[in-house]
Amino acid sequence: MREGKGKQGDKARETRRRIIEAAGELFIEQGYGATKLQEIADRAGVAVQTIYFVFRNKPSLLKELVDVAIAGDDEPVPTMDRPWFADVMTAPTAQSALAALTAGTRKTLERVAAVNEMVRAATATNPEIRELWPDQADPRYSVISTAAQSMTEKPGARPALPVEDAADIIYAVLSPELFLVLTRDRAWPPAKWEQWAYDTLSAQLLVDNGADQRP
Repeated sequence: MREGKGKQGDKARETRRRIIEAAGELFIEQGYGATKLQEIADRAGVAVQTIYFVFRNKPSLLKELVDVAIAGDDEPVPTMDRPWFADVMTAPTAQSALAALTAGTRKTLERVAAVNEMVRAATATNPEIRELWPDQADPRYSVISTAAQSMTEKPGARPALPVEDAADIIYAVLSPELFLVLTRDRAWPPAKWEQWAYDTLSAQLLVDNGADQRP
């Protein structure tokens, strides 16, 4: 009996994954407002009633898509509890912390940058989307400011640089908007963006510009 439940759970997770994947593709291709749930169902290979059963409605599906894109999976683990972020916090030097931060951010932005742009566009014309994320502190800035606080206390950080300034600089350079400008509009490979981001932030945040000494 337990094995049956396990198989049923696996099937449900796979169905959920296919729906989220299909929604992400269509929302980005066509826009959130122009995409019908039936189109998502057709691409995912499920009945449209299944989408209603699993996600209730289109805005809830969008929110789940964003959450999964940010995390990389559907596990309820916040970014600051993820292994890659732990590597940033426990790195012995500011240089190695910055390398871990740019690498982890690259993987996140490869999943979420285009989704973020789509959500911004959708929010402008769909009032119900605004209710999914009520006014609160920017979660991306919260993550970056925590990383900046840790990094500025490590050996190799530029002395006397205020944590707030470090956080603002990182927030700008590692933004999803700039990631898309370079990787999509200018066709940079993500690895090139990662190296550029590290080098740019090194010049601002590390002593003696550690860009040539990256781990």
